[in-house]
Amino acid sequence: MGNNQVIVGLEIGTSKIYAVVAEGRRDGSVRLLGIGETPSKGVRKGEIVDFSTTVKCVHETLADAEEKSDVEIETVWAAVTGGHIASFNNRGAISIPEDKTEIDLEDLRDVEINAKEVNIPQQHDFLHSLIQHYYVDGQDGVVDPLGMIGHRLEADFHIVHGVTTRLQNTVRCIREAEVEVEDIVLASLASAQAALNYQQKELGALVVDIGGGVTDYIVYSNGIVRCSGVLAIGGDHITNDISMGLHIPIQKAEKLKIENGSASLGDSLPGDTIILKSDTGFAGCEVERRMLNTIIYARVRELLEFLKRQVESECSLHRLGAGIVLTGGCSLLRGIKSVAEEVFEIPVHLIRAQTALAGPTSAFENPRLSTAIGVVKYAHALQSGLPQKSFLEKISNQVGSFFEKLRIS
Repeated sequence: MGNNQVIVGLEIGTSKIYAVVAEGRRDGSVRLLGIGETPSKGVRKGEIVDFSTTVKCVHETLADAEEKSDVEIETVWAAVTGGHIASFNNRGAISIPEDKTEIDLEDLRDVEINAKEVNIPQQHDFLHSLIQHYYVDGQDGVVDPLGMIGHRLEADFHIVHGVTTRLQNTVRCIREAEVEVEDIVLASLASAQAALNYQQKELGALVVDIGGGVTDYIVYSNGIVRCSGVLAIGGDHITNDISMGLHIPIQKAEKLKIENGSASLGDSLPGDTIILKSDTGFAGCEVERRMLNTIIYARVRELLEFLKRQVESECSLHRLGAGIVLTGGCSLLRGIKSVAEEVFEIPVHLIRAQTALAGPTSAFENPRLSTAIGVVKYAHALQSGLPQKSFLEKISNQVGSFFEKLRIS
């Protein structure tokens, strides 16, 4: 592979665990080498609730990825999510000493530290501080102030934080599977790296990743992150509604949702039915397709309406020139695009991983892999730039390790 670097992106999801092994090339592209996957156990709403069981699943996923890629995995970059994660925008400001001839890296670090001098819950720690804008002596629109002359440096950041112990549990779980963790990445930030290109980030886009247990979202505008968040609602809630509404087992409800269900009320005819065959402990039954779709539509619309209210409280949807991008496993649900357009009243796209990668095309087109592929792209972009202090490096002086700063746009 020459000077190319192997990067492994790991997503411990509620339904599945994915490990994407890729080769980061010097020209900035990424080539997929192999993908490991295992049904997820011990994870609920994106968070580990059964530690030993999840460790086994992670170990199996990594072993599968090693076999398929013919690469021995020693370190990974991991996506994190969960309802405990929160974010806000804040401005930092510092005065430049009179005897300084120009703004340097130390000043950039100091203005970031100043922006993070805010009260967050005691049990939380910073995960990301993503630069939005710099200002030098009141001049806005400064992309890179390094080397400029000025007396006052200001900067706006999008700051993400979460419960320290929950984030540490992800790291510890992976280490128990006998690999090290390079860093952790907010899941929505990773998904955006796979789902959006440069132009879409500039025009403005909302990326919505609907997984099994949670829905991650992130908004870009003018190339920067405006807001992000996690909703503790996902595809499993739809499955539970089907199970309760039709009085069938969860496993049957999940299969029915995937193979026959639709979020569109127009995808059924009066009297159209689905036969569920009998099975061990299940007598079988006949399901009216319209009833199935009505249940799915109600939950999907509720989720999207809640998401819309949340995003509108933080950002303006009118600035999203590139519209909304749906990804994640639940984006495969029939009819979900039309419901999203009905709710948001702006264009919605089912966009898969972008093509700054090489390898099996099917992997790029699979929305279930958006986060894991995005982690790889994020890591490659970060490693290609200036070295950053990681969350793990920061916490190594306390209890284990955590990741303090990762910048990307």
